[in-house]
Amino acid sequence: MTTGTHEYLEDARNENVLMYVDGEIVPRSDAKVSVFDSGFLLGDGVWEGIRLHKGKLAFLDAHLERLFSGAEQLAIDIGMSREELTALIHKTVDANRMTDHIHIRLIVSRGLKKTPYQHPDANVGGPTIVIIPEYKIASEVVLQKGIRLGTVSVRRGTADTQDPRLNTLSKLNCIAACIEADSLGYNEGLMLDVNGYVSTCNSTNFFIARSGEVWTSRGEFCLPGVTRGNIISLCAANSIPVFEKDYSLSDVHTADEAFVTGTFAGVIPVIEVDGHGLSGGQRGTVTERLQQLYIDLIRRECGGD
Repeated sequence: MTTGTHEYLEDARNENVLMYVDGEIVPRSDAKVSVFDSGFLLGDGVWEGIRLHKGKLAFLDAHLERLFSGAEQLAIDIGMSREELTALIHKTVDANRMTDHIHIRLIVSRGLKKTPYQHPDANVGGPTIVIIPEYKIASEVVLQKGIRLGTVSVRRGTADTQDPRLNTLSKLNCIAACIEADSLGYNEGLMLDVNGYVSTCNSTNFFIARSGEVWTSRGEFCLPGVTRGNIISLCAANSIPVFEKDYSLSDVHTADEAFVTGTFAGVIPVIEVDGHGLSGGQRGTVTERLQQLYIDLIRRECGGD
């Protein structure tokens, strides 16, 4: 696993985890979907990453709201209620006797097709649902030492092309940005929107801090991250001025500090963007404070340390 926002501690138990695949709980080695599945053929589906902490699914309501909303916009019938889907997630983690430090990938595709063709009329039956739980602890080194970002040429699209606010299986835009950032020697790619303003990173949401204020994009061209929303709320609740606004790369290069957010690792410092060092090449004070506020929020949400 390359270093970056999703670096985690390897855990041998993941080789033998049980997964939910289309009605059955099966060993990892037997977890398969058909080559005629819409997700495989077309990237036609939605997904969520969810953390299990102290036996509780963190911010589950927000994740399910985004999942069901995205499915509705794509005319995908999930075929069950939020309560039924939640029960399946618990059934899967309970089958593994999992309680803590778990990352869950919940995937819903449009389901099987009778022939490889994009029109939903080619689908037969209901959706394919997959639940992948893994033991994953974010790298403490990354959380403390931070990451380096590079601005990439790949732009975030618009809602009338492929809506960047939907968490779909179609991630080509982000994959292209990831590949470019890697070729430039950076941990992740910083992406601009179609107007040239800073939008997001290829797999996390992006923030800067300037003169005690926290800035992030307006959100029109980025995924409405659950952690992003939590950080905005935490800033407002703790007298940290926070603004969703248009801003430029120049604003980033001259920022006091920067950080990214995501479900897996929470808040990660950014110590460099395009060769411009931030916060003296180390985790900034605003970032460190928000990391702790987010940890406290998780504890209130799920309990425990």
